[in-house]
Amino acid sequence: MFDFERNVGFYDSIARIVIGMVLIAGAVFGGPSMIVGWVGVVPLATGLMGKCPMYKFMGFDTIKYS
Repeated sequence: MFDFERNVGFYDSIARIVIGMVLIAGAVFGGPSMIVGWVGVVPLATGLMGKCPMYKFMGFDTIKYS
C-alpha cells in the first residue's frame, strides 16, 4: 500500500529543508501570515523523509542526479 522508496536526491533534499526552514522562520519571526509557515512544513517534511508524493505521481526521481 505504501511505497517508501526514496525519490528525492541529496541536493534536492537539502534545498527543500532550507526552503522549508526559511518559510517557517519567516512566518514565526514576523512574516506576512501563518499560512506561509504551514506551507513551509511541506518541503521540510519531504526533504527530511526523502520522499515526495508528487514526484511519485509524476514519475519523477532526483536520486539519479545526486
